[in-house]
Amino acid sequence: MADPANAKWLRHGGTWFAGVNILPNDPGGGIGDTPLAGPAIDALAASGDLPATWDAAQVSVVYPGYPRRDPGETDAAARYRATRDAAHVDGLLPNGPDRRRTLGEAHGFILGLPLTQAAPEASPLVVWEGSHRVIGAELAGALSPHPPDLWPQIDITDAYHAARRACFETCRRVPLHARPGEALLLHRHILHGIAPWAPGATADPVGRMVAYFRPEMAVERWVGG
Repeated sequence: MADPANAKWLRHGGTWFAGVNILPNDPGGGIGDTPLAGPAIDALAASGDLPATWDAAQVSVVYPGYPRRDPGETDAAARYRATRDAAHVDGLLPNGPDRRRTLGEAHGFILGLPLTQAAPEASPLVVWEGSHRVIGAELAGALSPHPPDLWPQIDITDAYHAARRACFETCRRVPLHARPGEALLLHRHILHGIAPWAPGATADPVGRMVAYFRPEMAVERWVGG
């Protein structure tokens, strides 16, 4: 992160380092002599979801004061981040000036590995319990009428926004606190975000740092399960 080339990953007034795919892990997910192993990996293997190769992990770092406002950011975007934790489903990418959503990246799951100590109030990961079922059903309805090879081109914005609203109304918001040595394994459809950093919350000097693996899967499998 100290590399000047990584400065491009700083967001929200310097309070979040996005760090997409910057961890120098090997294809097995490990670093050096340390393999990627543990109960979460065993669970993925047992379910048949363990990838043949691992992507380079994202290194997400949140700092005190999150979220500050970026220059040029709209009131709506800043408000959504502050009041709804910037809740989103990974891989549904915005396109064009109207930010219409398509399935840009078919992630199989999200595996988060905390790398630093942080208080539970230090911008924890937040999920909406059961939201993966709501999101999955709504997007299946939007995508299933089309051949899977066309799914990345289908505008799913309206279905996604409707599902997200339903999740806010019916699903419980749950902050997830984890320590180094623990793991966070999330369903690919789950609605999730980052909570604001609470006043007085503490973390290691480098911030709340988590490595996230998000290996992609065959697009035709993305809707199911």
